[in-house]
Amino acid sequence: MSRRRRITPFVRQQNPTQSRDSVRAWTRTAAVAGVAGLAAAAFAAPAQAKPDTGCMQAGMAALRGLPSDNGAGALDDVARAGLPISTAVALKVEPRAGTDVGSLPDPLPLNVVLADHRAGDNSLFIYPWCE
Repeated sequence: MSRRRRITPFVRQQNPTQSRDSVRAWTRTAAVAGVAGLAAAAFAAPAQAKPDTGCMQAGMAALRGLPSDNGAGALDDVARAGLPISTAVALKVEPRAGTDVGSLPDPLPLNVVLADHRAGDNSLFIYPWCE
């Protein structure tokens, strides 16, 4: 029969510098990872511009001012059925250079119209009330 080996737990007296070295290694690794993450965030992409909510609110006011079948303004109609491109053209909205109007859905859903207003200079259309 073989003898059982006696297992002794790790105690600091066996290797007093081991725990200190491992803490240093983890700290060094965390510092390198943090610096790399900050560098990647700084150089990855420029910060997004703040949404142009003033333009969006002006667009909603323009829709409220349009006559509607129910008398509540066109904003309710657009919320239900979308904004026909012909209505936008009647309001003097113009597509930006490079916008393929034929590829857009007609009517445009309200959430798309509002998101385009918030896009500012990156929007698909030029809105006369946002200049």
